[in-house]
Amino acid sequence: MRRFVLALDQGTTSSRSILFDHDGSIVASAQREFTQHFPRSGWVEHDAEEIWATQAATITEVLALARATPEDLAAVGITNQRETTVLWDRRSGRPVAPAIVWQDRRTADACARLKSDGHEAEISRRTGLLVDPYFSGTKLAWLLDSEPGLRARADRGELAFGTIDSWLVWKLTHGALHLTDASNASRTQLLNLASGDWDDYMLDLLRIPRAVLPQVVPSVLPRDAFAATVSGVEIPIGGIAGDQHAALFGQACFTPGMAKNTYGTGCFVLMNTGLEPLHSANRLLTTIAWQYGERHYALEGSVFVGGAVVQWLRDGLGIIQRSSDVEALAASVPDTGGVYLVPAFTGLGSPHWDAYARGTMVGISRGTTRAHLARAALEAIAFQSAEVLAAMQKDAQQPLLELRVDGGATANDLLMQFQADLLGVAVVRPKVTETTALGAAYMAGLSVGFWDSTDEVSAKWKVDRRFEPAMTRNEAEARMEQWSRAIERSRGWHVGD
Repeated sequence: MRRFVLALDQGTTSSRSILFDHDGSIVASAQREFTQHFPRSGWVEHDAEEIWATQAATITEVLALARATPEDLAAVGITNQRETTVLWDRRSGRPVAPAIVWQDRRTADACARLKSDGHEAEISRRTGLLVDPYFSGTKLAWLLDSEPGLRARADRGELAFGTIDSWLVWKLTHGALHLTDASNASRTQLLNLASGDWDDYMLDLLRIPRAVLPQVVPSVLPRDAFAATVSGVEIPIGGIAGDQHAALFGQACFTPGMAKNTYGTGCFVLMNTGLEPLHSANRLLTTIAWQYGERHYALEGSVFVGGAVVQWLRDGLGIIQRSSDVEALAASVPDTGGVYLVPAFTGLGSPHWDAYARGTMVGISRGTTRAHLARAALEAIAFQSAEVLAAMQKDAQQPLLELRVDGGATANDLLMQFQADLLGVAVVRPKVTETTALGAAYMAGLSVGFWDSTDEVSAKWKVDRRFEPAMTRNEAEARMEQWSRAIERSRGWHVGD
């Protein structure tokens, strides 16, 4: 009897494997961090081989922890950091360059040229995305021009491009499959939202040969159509989705108007908008949420630095030893003492989209302590998310009734309460906060009949805690106004190399 679904959750700073049972509960979890490379200001790179090594190791570890074998697995689901761009040699299977991470800003000038040449409106109409270095298209174009001969090799079909899901599938199938799902494809800025296929206009504009691109497949895959090899055993690959899309699925946000925020390295707010793409008037993104039969769409706001600001307090400033220490330190003072920290370390995402913004701290006095900085860092996560949700409600023309939350930082009660205070609605934390992995597991399980329907999935979603707003609306609005002043001081700071 197949007892578990295996979710591979390949994130920005670590690779994880999680086993889920039929109740949607975590049976075992294994995690390994990998190296972050910052070769120049605004550049962020990963070693794709190290990503695969850490992911493969966690598969072995999680099976051992659960005393399970590959024969116990009904299916494998994959979820991944999005937009991170890998280019590899089809014959050897080895990357031809470091992977360019979604946070990387090296193509800011190329994006500025696309805007100045008048392409942004058409790009947004076709792809649902704004012109920004965040997305994979300009990263791939940069890679193809980074070494002589790479573009010619790509034209001849010798190279393969993929986001991390494609890379994992390639490795899991020993190079037999080169594919990506609709949700990840919609983040490359190369996919046409309406057709669900690669867009010739975008390929011509960025000089991307079709021969380098993966096949686009549904997020919930046809039963037994694709298989991974785990310890010599073939296991169906049942589901693939970008991490934020998987989290929306895992939060059971199946009805238009339902929204979630994932608090990870960045913060990502998605609202289900149904079977038709809703184009934003407030500089949000339109994206494919998932393809399960039909294509489902979402509005998204992306905060580039969320939980990463806590890592910076730990690794950059050394004011905490462990990330989990930040809540107690922040709670040791009643407020920030007037300090606002804008963590625009790699620019600003939604709704500002300023690739040249940089981190800023204002309101510091002689009385400012590390506790005030810790509290300001946590509040910055909530401020950025509140900005996105305000824009999203304008686009959707409907008020937010509640916000479902997930990700590691949701364990921080101080942050969750402040988020509810700013929003003026309940913030709801589920019992299983690993909803990114859970969403990938649900997709995979639905593919093979481990679960029967999204109704069954919805019934498994359970509340851990609701955080109700306690701050007056006047106070919340005043705090948001001060935040806006701090944001303006961070903008346009970096002028390039």
